[in-house]
Order: sequence, then C-alpha cells, then structure tokens
Amino acid sequence: MTAPAMSEHRATPDPRRWWALAVIGLAQLMVVLDMTIVNIALPSAQHALGMSDANRQWVITAYTLAFGGLLLLGGRLSDLFGRKRSFITGLIGFAGASAIGGAATSSGMLFGARALQGVFAALLAPAALALLTTTFTDPRERGKAFGVFGAIAGGGGAIGMLAGGALTQYLSWRWCLYVNVPVAIAAVIGATSLLHDRPGDRARSRLDIPGVILGCGGLLAVVYGFSEAEPRGWSDALVLALLAGGAALLAAFVLWQTRTRTPLLPLHIVRDRQRAGALISMALVAVGMFGSFLFLTYYLQGVLHWSPLKTGLAYLPMTGAIIIGSTQISARLLTRVPPRWLAGPGMTMAAIGLALLTRLNIHSGYAGTVLPAILVLGLGMGCTFMAVISTATGSVAPQDSGVTSAALNSTQQVGGSLGTALLNTIAASATTSWIAARAAGIRTPAQRGLLAARGTVHGFHVATWWGVGALLLGALTVILLVNAPAPGRAAPDGAADTGREPAQDEAVTA
Repeated sequence: MTAPAMSEHRATPDPRRWWALAVIGLAQLMVVLDMTIVNIALPSAQHALGMSDANRQWVITAYTLAFGGLLLLGGRLSDLFGRKRSFITGLIGFAGASAIGGAATSSGMLFGARALQGVFAALLAPAALALLTTTFTDPRERGKAFGVFGAIAGGGGAIGMLAGGALTQYLSWRWCLYVNVPVAIAAVIGATSLLHDRPGDRARSRLDIPGVILGCGGLLAVVYGFSEAEPRGWSDALVLALLAGGAALLAAFVLWQTRTRTPLLPLHIVRDRQRAGALISMALVAVGMFGSFLFLTYYLQGVLHWSPLKTGLAYLPMTGAIIIGSTQISARLLTRVPPRWLAGPGMTMAAIGLALLTRLNIHSGYAGTVLPAILVLGLGMGCTFMAVISTATGSVAPQDSGVTSAALNSTQQVGGSLGTALLNTIAASATTSWIAARAAGIRTPAQRGLLAARGTVHGFHVATWWGVGALLLGALTVILLVNAPAPGRAAPDGAADTGREPAQDEAVTA
C-alpha cells in the first residue's frame, strides 16, 4: 500500500467498525464456547447414545483435534481467498455441522459432526482475528477492540459451561449443539453487510501443499498424541509413536518452510522476538488453564455434588472478572504500558488465583474458598489475553495476518491439549498413590467413598501446582522476551531486535 493510500485509510476508518466487532465477537464466542459447552452435557449424551466410557472422550477430542491440527491451513486459506469469504464459509459450515451433531442418532455420527465443527472452526477463527486486526488500525481503538476480544476469548469457556448446564437441565443435551445454528445465522447476516477485506489483504501466491501435509499432519499427530496420553498413559506405544512422528513431521515442516517460495507459515512470523514470546506464553497459559478448569468442574460436580446448572453459574464471577480485566484495565493501559508489564503481572495474578484453589478440601464452601480464587484468576487472565493477542498479531504484513492468527490459535490449542493430558495424568497418578498409601483398614462403603473424595482433591492439588508453575513460566517468558514499547511509542535505545522490516511495520500500521 502506498503512503497516500495509507493516509487515506487512516483518515476514513470504517464508520461501522464497532458493529463489525460485534459480529466478529459473536463468531469467536461461538467457537470458544463450543470447546466447553458440550463438557457438561457429555453424561447425558453418553447415556442417550450408548457411548462407552473409553469412547466418550471423542466428543471433546474430535473437535479439538480437527481444530488444532488444521488451524495453519485455515489461516493460510483465509489469506489466499479472502477473510470475509473464509469467515462466512466457516460460519455456514459450523452451523451445518452443529445441526448434524444435534440430530445425531449414534455415537459415530456425533463424533463425526464434532470433527466437522473443528474443521470449520479452523477456517473461522483465524479469519475472525485477522479481520479484527485489519479493521481497527488506530492504536487506541485497536486496544479497545482487543479488550473486547480478549474478554470473549477468556470468558467464553465459562459462558459455555453455564449455557451447557442450563440447556442440558431444561431442554436437552442436543440444544448444546443446536444453539449454534441461530447464532451462526445472525453472524452471517451481519458479516455480509458489515465486514470487508482491505485492499491488498489477499496473498498473491499458491497454497503450499507439502507444507500443508507436513505442518497439519504434524499438528494433528501431536494433538492426537496428547489427547490419548490421559486415557492410555504417557508410556503407551501409540502415544509415543504419535508424539515422535508429530515432532518429526514438524521438524520437516520447518526445514521445508526455509526452502519453498510460498511457505504455509513464513518463518519471519515466529522468528520475531515479540511474537515468539507472545506465542510461547499463550501456550503456557493454555497448559495451566485448560486442565485446571476441568479439575474445578469435577470438584464441584463430583465432590460437592452440584448440578450442571449450578456448576455453570459458579463460573460467572470469573467471567465478569475477565471482562473487567480486559476492558477496564488492559484496554485502558495497552497504549501507555509495554505489553509485558500487562501480561507478566496478569499471568502472575492468575497463578496466585490457581494457588488459592489448592486450599480446597471436601468440605470447602464456595464463597470462602472458590470465589476469591476464581476472581483473582479471572482478573489476571483478563489482563493477560489482550496484551498477548495484540503482541502476537500486531506489526505483521496484511497478507500474513490470517496465518499469524492461526499460529496464535494453534499454540493455544496445542497448549490446551498438552495441559489437559499432562495435568490429568498427574492428578490421576497422585490420587492413586495417595489412596493406595491409606487404603489399609478401610472397611465400609462410606469410608471408601470418603477416601476416594479426599484422594481426588489431593490429585487436584498436585496437578494445580503444576498449572501454577506453567503460568509463572509464561510470566517469566513474556517479561524476558517481549520488550516492545507501548503501541504508538518509539522503541527505547537498545531495545532488542524485533526482526520486522520497516516496510512491513508501515503496512500494518496502516
């Protein structure tokens, strides 16, 4: 884009950009919400469709496997064929897959529908974030937009648990899937009139087919390996083969990207110091958060015997704290404070919130123990998400914004899969060891039940401390690597090399 064109673009921002943000946010909420909304409905779906305990995990895994494994492809397709077109296609496909899942008459049909949802989510999510990045070009407005987007990214999971509980309890588990259809229709109508691709956004190159095979194949193998580690164990031959094979494919993918003229993932995107720090920290946040949310849900329903709806309601204060942290703290400070001094303290605060959850026991009350912890956790996450997302997607050439958004989503998905598998395995091992050491002398069913509940809480504590460690490591990573100044301010002398070309920065600032 030429300088006059850039000036004109700055002078005439889209007058309907805030309505566009509503459409983008609605679509993002649907994608994030679908990662948790089915969790609470899973017992009902399992009973209705006759799933085995061994197979029920595929309701969750089929979605995350397709979503996480195909994100790079989805991001590059949005660069090649247009963000608006990819966004609308993703919405329509996601709605269709949701309708199929809601009408499922067998477990295989439901698994297939969930996988299809993941495929279209992998096209939709990068397009949504790329459209957000290119729609809001003023640093202050972009800060507010990312605040809203960060609140959705952080709070969508908790909203999904609430919605899943309410729909399952008062309608049917099928409505946890059917609900996506009217949401997607509304988003398609809004996208048709409100969203626009910026001139020059579309990459003028062919799709990197070998890169697709190596990159997506590697990610699929790694995500699948992580998902199978929890039920099979980390030493299982299939798990080891998947992780080793995935790592080999990803290594070959990196080598290929250095040789091809049209890379699926231009390596300058991940060589950038700021972006690398943001991506690594996002993965570590996901490691700490995904498994911990799962444990808290099990604690509320399995130990305290709460209903699905009551469990969902328990997460609402955390959602409110995330929204406050994103829109009232991060959005106001991002243009004044370097990103690392938002994300670093935010992750540290979230780690403190997780640490407070290790005070739980089988008789803990919600108001005195759970509520303070999730409020601190949510506020920390709200301060973190916006700064990390803004750093990871900022200052990138317009033709690469889709694949950059996909890289950010991929790190979150892979980190979440790793966190769930790793922390679940740690918790299960700690629980088993704790119960085995205290089983002698246990005679009555009541004693066995009490021992099992205490062992479960002990396993939760051990795994949660690992989640705390992941968040603290993420805070350290972002503080050490992300040394960019606040958006719109000049970098200080001696600031670390960002790896960006001036022309590239100029194009993005436009």
